[in-house]
Amino acid sequence: MSNLPRLILRDCMLWADRESKLGQIGDITPPVPQKKLEELRNAGMVKPREVMLGYEKLEFSFKMPSLDPQILTLFGLKPGVENPFMITGALVDEDGTVHSAVMNIRGFLKQADAGSWKTGDLSESDYQVSVHYYKLEVDGVNLIEMDDFDVKINGVSQYKDIRNALLL
Repeated sequence: MSNLPRLILRDCMLWADRESKLGQIGDITPPVPQKKLEELRNAGMVKPREVMLGYEKLEFSFKMPSLDPQILTLFGLKPGVENPFMITGALVDEDGTVHSAVMNIRGFLKQADAGSWKTGDLSESDYQVSVHYYKLEVDGVNLIEMDDFDVKINGVSQYKDIRNALLL
């Protein structure tokens, strides 16, 4: 294996409700998995420690230098309606090897901010999505998969024993 830098994001793309946004996206902030931690110091402990109590909610956002009617129709849908989103990335090693990153997401558009409008300046629309399902694959390998009930790392459930204890 080369010691040259690897997996550098060279380009990315967004699909919203299965529609390509090629040439339309300004930037994308993918979901950021984050553990929910609480500080605990019980009897006899000389210092507190953080204990994990699950995960924080997931969201992602994207910006567009336009007002996109197709995106706006995803806002305000009735409760229980989710939309699929897909973020793809071309990760390129300095030796020229290209890797594919794919994030599959389900959720709903929770904010559609059309930004400020000023003649002669680009208006930037800002959209935020509440994420209920998230899966990240690189070169077809399932690295992280999360929903409201389980987290899988490299395809292995991290909550299998707890789900079994709950008779699920």
